[in-house]
Amino acid sequence: MDPYLLAFMIIILTGSVIVYIYYLKEKKVELESINRGFCPKCHQNSIELVDQRSSGCSGPKLLSYECLECGYYNSFAVDSSGGCGSGRCR
Repeated sequence: MDPYLLAFMIIILTGSVIVYIYYLKEKKVELESINRGFCPKCHQNSIELVDQRSSGCSGPKLLSYECLECGYYNSFAVDSSGGCGSGRCR
């Protein structure tokens, strides 16, 4: 295998991992802002939960939020923290 091709593939893989980690950190910061009651884009107290879906006892919840002021919209997959074994799912 050509060493330049191998170096290129390693650089692309490393860059992809770094970009994905940055994306996850940004999503975490946005969700923390929303949990405090503020829109992560316009910083107004106008964020609202518009949809909540669950895929059963063990799956994550999909929460969708929308800002009434600036139109920001995003969805987050959140661990439901309770499975069928916890007695919470009926």
